[in-house]
Amino acid sequence: MDDLLISVPENPAPEGIKAGRLQTDDGVSIRYARVPGRGKEKHGTVVLLPGRNEYIEKYFETADDLARRGYGSAILDWRGQGGSERLLANANRGYVESFNDYIRDLDALFEQVVLPDCRGPYYILAHSTGVLIALLASHTLSNRVRRMVLCAPLLGLAASPATTLWVGRLAQFLYAIGLGKMYMPGRRNRLKTPDFSPAALSSDPERFARNRATVSAWPGLAINGPTVAWTRAMFRAIEHVTDPAYMARLHIPSLILAAGGDRVVSNAAIEHYARHLRSGSLLTIDGARHEILQEADRYREPALAALLAFLDGTGDINF
Repeated sequence: MDDLLISVPENPAPEGIKAGRLQTDDGVSIRYARVPGRGKEKHGTVVLLPGRNEYIEKYFETADDLARRGYGSAILDWRGQGGSERLLANANRGYVESFNDYIRDLDALFEQVVLPDCRGPYYILAHSTGVLIALLASHTLSNRVRRMVLCAPLLGLAASPATTLWVGRLAQFLYAIGLGKMYMPGRRNRLKTPDFSPAALSSDPERFARNRATVSAWPGLAINGPTVAWTRAMFRAIEHVTDPAYMARLHIPSLILAAGGDRVVSNAAIEHYARHLRSGSLLTIDGARHEILQEADRYREPALAALLAFLDGTGDINF
């Protein structure tokens, strides 16, 4: 296995995985990895877009599932997290000025890795913040990818409208007075390796322990809470992609997978988005928590079956 990655007994690396580094057009070093498809039939490449505070190793199992089905995969760590370059002296702070900077990362992955080295056709499999980035980048992705699977999209917070409005205004105010690099109030001391609890993002203790073991072996993979600038950028990106005129221009066939027990993102916002998306359909996995692909088998397996059928075209949805 490539020495840019870490494999622990609880989380073995997929067969044939190779990692590397690329540089974006604004000079940021991004870690990426490729996993080849296996078997006689090769179906193309799935570009995996992780969420905030996620990393390549967290998707070893999913990449292996795809490989066994004949799909290769390519995945990156977004700037400021995982094994990619940090943007602040304090490497624990989740920071970005604009989500357009993440589009630079995605463009570099396609231009330097996916298009020259990976078999087409291409697909997107994104989670949470990764979905928001994919939607924001849809103007370029529409000429590159055939379909998208969007898991637990970050289109709103799982909080009351009043609380969400207050958080957004607070981030804007703190940013305006020059405090963009500080943690959002109350978000600084999030543990990198929390104990399993009813509040965990997955109800599966084994997969939770697997991810915990990975970060324990390489603590630098994880970051703490988001900064003011990141939070402001998130709200601006959500406002942009949820604009009706913007949504009308989204034409990539998309399957949205929502987690029925999500406590992070707003399922009401997801349902509203799905209803108004011309080329999208929604499947809710009842009882699943936010990290659907890290969930217990009773939730993960139907989600995986649905996404594979959608990518294969055997589970077509009438748009």
